[in-house]
Amino acid sequence: MQKVYDLFEAMLADESLIAVSVSRPVNKKSSVRKVSVRPIILRGHLHYQFTYHQGQQVKHRNLSRQDSLAELKALVGHSFRQAQVFSQTADYHIIVSAKGKSKILTRPPSRQENMGPTGHNRDKNYIIPANKPCAFLHRLGIMNKQGQVLPSRMAKFKQINRFLEMVDDIVKHLPTDRELQIIDFGSGKSYLTFALFHYLHEQKQLAVRIRGIDLKEDVVHYCNTLAQDLGWSQLSFWAGDIKYYEQTEPVDMMVSLHACDTATDIALAKAVLWRSKVILAAPCCQHELFRQIDNEQMRPLLRHGILKERLAALITDSLRASALEIMGYDVQVLEFVETEHTAKNLLIRAILSPQAKDSSQAAAEYLTFRNAWSVKQPAIETALGHVLQKHLSSQQIQ
Repeated sequence: MQKVYDLFEAMLADESLIAVSVSRPVNKKSSVRKVSVRPIILRGHLHYQFTYHQGQQVKHRNLSRQDSLAELKALVGHSFRQAQVFSQTADYHIIVSAKGKSKILTRPPSRQENMGPTGHNRDKNYIIPANKPCAFLHRLGIMNKQGQVLPSRMAKFKQINRFLEMVDDIVKHLPTDRELQIIDFGSGKSYLTFALFHYLHEQKQLAVRIRGIDLKEDVVHYCNTLAQDLGWSQLSFWAGDIKYYEQTEPVDMMVSLHACDTATDIALAKAVLWRSKVILAAPCCQHELFRQIDNEQMRPLLRHGILKERLAALITDSLRASALEIMGYDVQVLEFVETEHTAKNLLIRAILSPQAKDSSQAAAEYLTFRNAWSVKQPAIETALGHVLQKHLSSQQIQ
């Protein structure tokens, strides 16, 4: 039976298990005639749902990976003599004799490779395909060697592809006559940084150089090592505070995904001062304006902490978007990923307008909105300094 248990352990480890059907109980009087197993996602983590069929009734148990292995060992060979196992790489028919000897028959996989942990078909139109080996996704633990997305990493896989969809929309605004320069502020574990380089360099065949900046030296070391292993010499990472980072060459795109609180404002300001052609920013925790905002007509909303917190975040992002418009950018605020995966799901996408704009209307709207909420000087104003103040001052004088 050890080969059977090793097989279960391997499939649970690489998350390739799609389904199990256990039958032929050892005790013919057993009330449980069959047990079926399938992967599910609970609170963002992979579990396995065991369904016990007892006559007309069924009972469910949702178990962790470790507990699932123990339960499969208890079922197959001890309580039942047969199991049909379906994985992403093969089907297995397990037969256990009365003497406890097991036989494993292997067949090609019959279940669709694009079946997710809830049994629904995955979208086949991802920019990075879900069933094709991808070196960086395997190294980052998103895929197995065969190219199947691990069920517990499906949310991250979707986030990566959603981000690349947004990048795909703005590629036409980037220069093609030279090497692109991209800065990623707060790159963290760099899933999206690697994805961005893969998309532009490998799929679009563009000359591109990307630098990720993050505070954590161990994470930066890991990312630099991975980039070198992949042979991506134009992708590098730097450990330090984004406020102290300086760039001498022109910047074509600035990315800032989930930089905490006012770090997003610093990143946006640097991009504006560099006249970056494209800005992609997904703000994270935003606490700056929580204690500032006030509006007499909105007191019923503001007296509730959780509502005020959400409102403060929306006001913060509205001021950021408006400030970018003043500075000559065409701005959209988009849904980054579905709210079922994270509440921090907004992305500010700004494209530098090729023609000079009259900023007076945008500046007037900004001041009216800011004053309506009793905000004195948000971080985006401080970060942009005099370049924004000269536009606001002209409106205040009027």
